[in-house]
Amino acid sequence: MTGDEHDDTEGVPVVVVAATTTRIERDLIDRWLRSDDAPTISPTTTPALPLDSRVLETELVTRTDDPLVLPVRVVWFPAERDGARRVRFSDALALTNPRNPNRFLQKWLVGRSPDRHRVVVAEPARLDDLRARLVEDGGDPDPASLSRYITHRAVVALERAERAVIGDRYKVPRLVAEQIMDSAAFRKRLDAIAVEHRLPRDDVEARARTALGELVAVQSRLVTDLFTQAMRPLHSSAWTVHADTSGLTRLRELNRTHPLVFLPSHRSYADAFVLGDILANNDFPGNHLMGGANLTFWPIGPIARRTGTVFIRRSFGEDAVYKASLEEYFAFLLSKRFNLEWYFEGGRTRTGKLRIPRYGLLNYVANALRRKRVDDAMLVPVSITYEGLAEVAAVAAEQTGTAKKPEGLTWLARYARNQQRRAGNVYVRFGEPLSMRASLTAAGDPDLTDTDTETDTGTGTGTTVPASDARDRRRKALQKVAFEIAVGINRNTPVTVNCLVTLALLGVRDRALTVSEVRAVVAPVRRYLDRRDVPQGTLRVLDVEGGLEQVLASLTDVGVVTTYAGGVEPVYSIQRGQHLVAAFYRNSGVHWFVNRAILELSALHARSVTDTDPVTAGWERCKDLRDLLKFEFFFPDRDTFEAEMRDELELLGTGWGQRPPGPDAVLSALVETGFFMSHRTLRSFFDAQLVVAERLTARDPALEIDRSAFLEECVAVGQQMLLQGRLYGPESVSSELFAAALELARNRGLLDRDDEAVAEKRRVFAAQLLAVGEHVELAESLDVSNRKAER
Repeated sequence: MTGDEHDDTEGVPVVVVAATTTRIERDLIDRWLRSDDAPTISPTTTPALPLDSRVLETELVTRTDDPLVLPVRVVWFPAERDGARRVRFSDALALTNPRNPNRFLQKWLVGRSPDRHRVVVAEPARLDDLRARLVEDGGDPDPASLSRYITHRAVVALERAERAVIGDRYKVPRLVAEQIMDSAAFRKRLDAIAVEHRLPRDDVEARARTALGELVAVQSRLVTDLFTQAMRPLHSSAWTVHADTSGLTRLRELNRTHPLVFLPSHRSYADAFVLGDILANNDFPGNHLMGGANLTFWPIGPIARRTGTVFIRRSFGEDAVYKASLEEYFAFLLSKRFNLEWYFEGGRTRTGKLRIPRYGLLNYVANALRRKRVDDAMLVPVSITYEGLAEVAAVAAEQTGTAKKPEGLTWLARYARNQQRRAGNVYVRFGEPLSMRASLTAAGDPDLTDTDTETDTGTGTGTTVPASDARDRRRKALQKVAFEIAVGINRNTPVTVNCLVTLALLGVRDRALTVSEVRAVVAPVRRYLDRRDVPQGTLRVLDVEGGLEQVLASLTDVGVVTTYAGGVEPVYSIQRGQHLVAAFYRNSGVHWFVNRAILELSALHARSVTDTDPVTAGWERCKDLRDLLKFEFFFPDRDTFEAEMRDELELLGTGWGQRPPGPDAVLSALVETGFFMSHRTLRSFFDAQLVVAERLTARDPALEIDRSAFLEECVAVGQQMLLQGRLYGPESVSSELFAAALELARNRGLLDRDDEAVAEKRRVFAAQLLAVGEHVELAESLDVSNRKAER
């Protein structure tokens, strides 16, 4: 029971507390106590007591002889099928739960299937130790509180003992809301809220109970088994799962001492099912998945809540009671080493690459450390990458103004139907876990690095640093942690066959390519990936005769590619209206090519300068392009970025990383590699930025910008510019790309008002993008010339 148990129990009286629900279970425990299977400890001073706080209040906690408290329980098992004991739908149809059978089935099992039950014994604890631990935890040692505390600890200890028999995947929390409401620290916080907001204390407590009632996941092992079986077809029918589980052994060891926070990339509604299956198959406890209230519709909401999903209000504004309850729930789960999971991007990616992180939930984990509720938490970046996704078409349509369809039964039925079509492979890779404490400390979080800091978390001990400065440092530290998570995800995201094929087809303006032409684009790119040791999906299919044709046929079947086979040989191009879908697949691995593309554009710029040293100009252009793209991609600090660019140069020529040659030599080496990447990867982002820059230039800087209306305007004008041939392809007309470009403009001060210089800064920004666009066009012409020379 996690008390400070005494090794010397010789002659110590023992009180057995039995968690039972039926007379049959009580008889089994009594029979067990009289058997040789019972532990060799001193005889009990009384028969087993029921694990009921009201009984313990009168029969146990008032004792003065400091007995050893020994919790026991009868565990029931499902029948063994195919080497596993899991509940199946046939059990549910029989109106029984094999893990909690009714008394009639219990009687039958005792007589017919002795292997279906076992008495489990939890770690015992001395009564005085439990009383001392209650006081240490901030509780009152009165009989009622102590009896509730012993009940809580016994339930948790029995859960731990039961998991040793049935496996860690069935780890579930018990009596959570009750334990939180009994917490002295939480009661003190509610007292402060009542005073600060001038609310009746009883009203604050009632609202806290209501909030916890909404939040706390009431996990059920029965529902977990059945829900897993029901949801598995939503991914098993569509994809073959390739999971790199080599890192799970280390994660399991870390989980023995630290809670794990899984932070996956979010590309599909199936992400949670795919990851959950992998963890369950490797005997990991189910994660507490943080979800939005949009998925609380029946029957998904009530069922998911019983499998560990925590539904959080989309917005709770200034509701201090709800915020405190949510933060306390996070701290409770982390302190008990329950693992968490959420999508730190805040929603599914609309473009195929990682979105800008959201920091809210990550901050709750940080606050648990700052308030010393938990020593550390290990953050686990998880990359989930799909070769094909049925839902991408709907996501792409939202970028051009189509309203998102609300989730509900009709949506669920349509989603399930779409998942019946094969979509290839899904790759799951686990990144290097990050210590949140170490990451925040290294990033300069004042609560973990300063001894004299005035902060708003209550952990400071002095007033050396103003609270406003501390908040700013805390925010920046959290951003750095989120950046490291994103880098960890990207570093483990493989390049897929669909990424390479769409990369080739999107790189030609309104043209169709033959199989040999697609292969000519893909082949040198694959050599580049091999040299950089980039993780890859099952690209070997491209080495099989007819493999590339198979990939193109698959993309044609789902409507992303169109095939014309009426001529001498088939030719392939992006289907009209499907460019954003194709860009989604390309962008899943586009981050691997960003530095290469920047190198190409920097070399072209260096070649064009006449009034400065070209090598210096090239390095400056690298930094400028990094700055233009910093709201699209996760770049490291400037020194690390420069080291990465030197590595790109080293791939072109030995020693070039340390002594860069002139731009002509670099361009010649780029031509020899057989491909140019900037027009294939970065053009849509620069084109979207150009639309935003020109719309800002046309606007009076004194006027405030309505974000929603401005993005709608960009979509409309972007479509016009596309028809005029000023934008390269439809994948540039994306509200998601326009939103990122608008954030870039805000960061550069281009949304400031009443500033005479703003109008000029906007014109300079637009001119800069036009100049970059010219170099992108030049890179494309070099790539085309290279292909013609090869033919």
